[in-house]
Amino acid sequence: MKKAVFLDRDGTIIRDVIYLNDPTKIEIYPESYEALKLLNDHGFLIVLATNQSGVAKGIVDEKNVILINQMIMDTYREQGIEIHDAYYCPHPVDGGCECRKPNAGMLKRGAEKFGIDLKQSWMVGDRMSDVEAGIRAGSQSILLQNDETPPIDPQYSPPKTICRDVLEAAKFIVEQSSKGSHAT
Repeated sequence: MKKAVFLDRDGTIIRDVIYLNDPTKIEIYPESYEALKLLNDHGFLIVLATNQSGVAKGIVDEKNVILINQMIMDTYREQGIEIHDAYYCPHPVDGGCECRKPNAGMLKRGAEKFGIDLKQSWMVGDRMSDVEAGIRAGSQSILLQNDETPPIDPQYSPPKTICRDVLEAAKFIVEQSSKGSHAT
């Protein structure tokens, strides 16, 4: 089975502009190129998993979510970096769906599609709901915390570690992988 890193999108690999609906507003964090290349080079599949409640609110057009995800994947591919898929939850915050993080639906879907061993995998994001989704899927989780991220929400399980950006997280994952210490 394969190992993967599931990445949140907004605030993790691109700037979180809140309800991104305009593809021209995509701002990829420069350090994310090195981070994702490092993960690819160490045998990790990369899968995006993003909550997009703006669709349910009528603020974001679902076609634009799909287009933005594809544009992000294409931009990385041009740099020789493979993002294997991008999942999104268009449902409202209180929709009770299995795909909306902190639930693990998007991670489980990716695991099924690609034959991913969730125990050997990671979830990285800038919100505690990302961390919790990874834990509920049976993976390790990393919280990205910087000046732009919300405070830690104590209602969720703690992350394996806290990093300032996705590059620091990728280096941590590779280091942990080389030690063989994926399991909790």
